[in-house]
Amino acid sequence: MEPAIVLNGVCKQFGDNVAVSDLSLEVPRGELFAFLGPNGAGKTTTIKMIAGLLRPNRGEVYVCGHRIGADGLAAKAKLAYVPDLPFIYEKLTGREFLHFVAEMYGLSKKRRDELLERLVNRLDIGEYLDELTDGYSHGMKQRVVLAAALLHEPAVLVIDEPMVGLDPRTVRAVKDLFVEHTRNGGSVFMSTHTLEVAEAVADRIGIIHRSELLALGTLEELRRQAKQQHSLEEIFLQLTEEGDG
Repeated sequence: MEPAIVLNGVCKQFGDNVAVSDLSLEVPRGELFAFLGPNGAGKTTTIKMIAGLLRPNRGEVYVCGHRIGADGLAAKAKLAYVPDLPFIYEKLTGREFLHFVAEMYGLSKKRRDELLERLVNRLDIGEYLDELTDGYSHGMKQRVVLAAALLHEPAVLVIDEPMVGLDPRTVRAVKDLFVEHTRNGGSVFMSTHTLEVAEAVADRIGIIHRSELLALGTLEELRRQAKQQHSLEEIFLQLTEEGDG
């Protein structure tokens, strides 16, 4: 079976600025992968290349065996992308927006309603679902966008900073949804600054720094690389400080 995501020698430049340099990485199906790095390291650029919003200057990106750029529609049909700033059509209610997303992916009304009921309950958005989204808080928009991303049961969920603006109860619900998604055969590629979340749920972790992949592995493998048995935060700080040296 093809991996969920393959990055093969990917490079991306903006003028003279190298955002991502020779990045090769595979994320198998059924894995929750956390992608970490300081601001400006190349995380969001990488995510946008996976989602097909940016094209690499060199290298190839595949989603479920489909090459982004050459077979982009087939790739995007397998993928859901949630940016760091949630976008919703603000003249729709939350329910109308979710129905619109379900229709785009060809879900039957019966299947849409089954999946939507589960997500509404898990993300606790029922109270606001029939209000116009232009009155939603950032956290409420994030919850609705997460529901929209999971609604068509994507093979690959790509998400940038999923926990921003969420209260602790919703953070727990989102973590549980991500874990369930991978245990059911889906894959999650998650960029985050919330190291505690990555430490708690990630199967593997990649650390990018100054446009290059600095470390890759399970938490235990990263501990061996850093030669310490401490938290992911301490490992992250040590490895990135060494990368500055």
